[in-house]
Amino acid sequence: MTLKDKRVLVVGGSSGIGFGAAQAALADGAAVIIASRSQDRIDAALARLGAGAEGHVLDTTDEAGVEAFFATRPAFDHVVVSASKTKVAAVRELPLADAYGSMNSKFWGAYRIARAAKIAEGGSLTLVSGFLSQRPRKGAAIQSAINAAVEGLTRGLALEFAPVRVNCVSPGLVQTEMYDSLDDAARRTMYENAAARLPAGLVGTPDHIAVQIMAFIANPYITGSIVYVDGGGLIA
Repeated sequence: MTLKDKRVLVVGGSSGIGFGAAQAALADGAAVIIASRSQDRIDAALARLGAGAEGHVLDTTDEAGVEAFFATRPAFDHVVVSASKTKVAAVRELPLADAYGSMNSKFWGAYRIARAAKIAEGGSLTLVSGFLSQRPRKGAAIQSAINAAVEGLTRGLALEFAPVRVNCVSPGLVQTEMYDSLDDAARRTMYENAAARLPAGLVGTPDHIAVQIMAFIANPYITGSIVYVDGGGLIA
């Protein structure tokens, strides 16, 4: 299967896993549309992506904005949702407003996109969760719960949206801009320590996750599936 002349929307495509998916789809011939909250980040991403990509500002927490975005556009062939803005801390330390905001961004954001998106028959919707859904970590209960909710949503949507296929990729630790706030030495140490614990012996990159997203898009026999791309983190 080729993506030549197919329209692929990547919500959260200006950075991280979403940017990796946008690059992969573009390389396979798709017309790629990236969406993000920040026009500046969209502009920077488009400069890196080059010809064949366009960008639009979209805030997944804005219900009216999401509905208006899809109402004025024809159906997409494939939609990928990787956008999220979450805060992680122990339950008794994380303000409830931040917990609500995190769920609103990642889970309800994906829900809003799924509800409003027009996807061509035979197309696909791919969501992004995270392996904490299955491997909880102390101090990150909210993230575990959000990721598990996204995975549960995936299975239900696969039944509701058929023949549009719905799948979810669940990454482990991935080297993205999320960790840019750490100084270089701390970030390097974190990655090295994680790689030493993982059976794969390395930390993921957006390209690694994009490979699985592209498999979801390309394979007409996959729907309702959750695939953990975590370097073996679930068994370590």
